Amino acid sequence: MAYPAALTLALTGDSIVLRKIAMYDDEPTAGLIRKIQAADVAFTNLEVLPNDYQGYPAVESGGSHFAAHHWVVDELTSMGIDFFSCANNHALDYSIAGCLATIEALEKKGVAFAGIGRNLGEARMPVYFDSPAGSVAMLSCSSTFAKGQHAGEQRPDMQGRPGLNPIRYDTVHELPQERMDVLQAIANELGVEQRRQERLQSGFYFPPDDPAVFPFMEQNFRPAERPAIRTTPHQKDMEAIAGWTREAATRADLVMVSLHAHEQGDTKEDPAEFIPVFCREMIDAGADMVVGHGPHLIRGLEMYKGKPIFYSLGNFVGQNELVWKLPADSYERFRVDPSKTPGDVFRSRYDNDKKGFPTDKKYWESLMPICRYEDGHLTAIDIYPVTLGLGEPSYRRGRPRLAQHDEAATILDRFASLSEGFGTKVRRQGDMATVELL
Repeated sequence: MAYPAALTLALTGDSIVLRKIAMYDDEPTAGLIRKIQAADVAFTNLEVLPNDYQGYPAVESGGSHFAAHHWVVDELTSMGIDFFSCANNHALDYSIAGCLATIEALEKKGVAFAGIGRNLGEARMPVYFDSPAGSVAMLSCSSTFAKGQHAGEQRPDMQGRPGLNPIRYDTVHELPQERMDVLQAIANELGVEQRRQERLQSGFYFPPDDPAVFPFMEQNFRPAERPAIRTTPHQKDMEAIAGWTREAATRADLVMVSLHAHEQGDTKEDPAEFIPVFCREMIDAGADMVVGHGPHLIRGLEMYKGKPIFYSLGNFVGQNELVWKLPADSYERFRVDPSKTPGDVFRSRYDNDKKGFPTDKKYWESLMPICRYEDGHLTAIDIYPVTLGLGEPSYRRGRPRLAQHDEAATILDRFASLSEGFGTKVRRQGDMATVELL
């Protein structure tokens, strides 16, 4: 295969964009935008629905109902964004109708997006972006979503279900045998086990594949030497996404897989156990990188077989407090008088910035890696720290700009520490850093 001589990719995290950004001319913002525009290809996770609030609010949103005006896509493309990953926990905030309106809006604009579709086949498929420097493919999937929000398969005699591209996972809680004995006794005393056996007899329920697993209150438990929460990727989903990754590798110079995953290990900064397994499988299938996002903070970088796995880049745009309007469900969920305004909902939710996202700087600091390739080989990863302006009024914060001086050092040092756990060395050089390639 003849690779392009040189190709650069700029990567950003979650874009919860609801207001203008590119109109700001301060150097930290303008400098960030110039770097994105200078890249041959730029990526973001689009975590709002540019559907002009069409559709019907879902009972289970991704936290808040994130719809937006269609022009937010134009705002991002004007900043230089080319790829839009759409598989995330907000993709069905406005149910199937809202998802379809989003698909139609993105198709009308002619942008490269992936991760949602009118059926599972569409949602699984990669999208391609051709630039003078080369062709790049992108697949988008999510492990974080409410029940029923993943796309359904098409059949010869039945249409599929619109939704997102899922990478599901199985969870087993491990406990010492003496704790398992107590759990089983509780299940018997409450009659829970009897009802489970009745469900088995009804034909609507199946026993676990692992006979050592004991289901209790819709959770699975298994005896082990010490307590642990174990997660494994859903094999069918992983194989299907790997198949499309192999397909993309034959049709583009570079392939990226986008993964939206909130699930954590011991801390929010640690990915859940199934996530590295899935990411490495995608590299083995032909992906040149995996770009993670979802927990709204930075996670580490793993270099697997010489290819980067960014477990989370954090927020790129964090304007969630500026949602134009919210459904009645949001007022009820956050216990706010329905006569109040959307701003009142967020002020109540965050207790006037005394709790939640506004109290933790980690949610307002992120990264923008720029990956450089020559003749198809990764030659450099430059890491630029990004700040979203915590401490500013809610209508100004959330806008990305290049971090500088002490703030840049704090972000980069934390990323280096998190990456060290994966055996990756990140070296700070002033207000940016480079990754030591293997």
